[in-house]
Amino acid sequence: MNGKRFNTRKLTGLALLTAIVVVLQLLGSFIRFGTFSISLVLVPIVVGAALYGAAAGAWLGVVFGIVVLLQPDTAFFMNYNPGATVFVCLLKGAAAGFLAGLVYRMLEKRSRLVAVVAAAVVCPVVNSGIFFLGSLLFFIPLIEEAFNDPGHGVRIVLLTMIGGNFLFELLFNIVLSPVIIRLIDLGRKNQH
Repeated sequence: MNGKRFNTRKLTGLALLTAIVVVLQLLGSFIRFGTFSISLVLVPIVVGAALYGAAAGAWLGVVFGIVVLLQPDTAFFMNYNPGATVFVCLLKGAAAGFLAGLVYRMLEKRSRLVAVVAAAVVCPVVNSGIFFLGSLLFFIPLIEEAFNDPGHGVRIVLLTMIGGNFLFELLFNIVLSPVIIRLIDLGRKNQH
């Protein structure tokens, strides 16, 4: 019975974090740095990955990717290459959550603070890094045409599409690391 209670609590916790990811991504779509909206969802992804493991982090990242696919900003990419857009959006979210969970687990026994800060850094780095690589692989011609700047797609992606957004997301996660630790403590307390 104890295992069932844990699974029920884990599912309930994941369901709650899933709802938070959806709501925060929808709210984040109204906050802009540069041409694209920011992602506020990386904090609950890190919390879920730390509490429930890398697979839970990947799940929350996939949910994040699905919500991104449904947002107006994504139409820019979707109209050009729908398959690549779906692939990049789902991969970047899943990988960010999964790797944040792995990093947290690897470092947790040494220092929870270090584990949380490292996971909080890994999440936006992987998310933005995969977006950058996906842009290089699939979208540079579209980006150069849209910005009327042939030959400068990499610069446009780095400075215009990622730049301020990435820095905000990274700093947001790092600053909220003590809050993340508190949320993990509360989540673990409720599991017992």
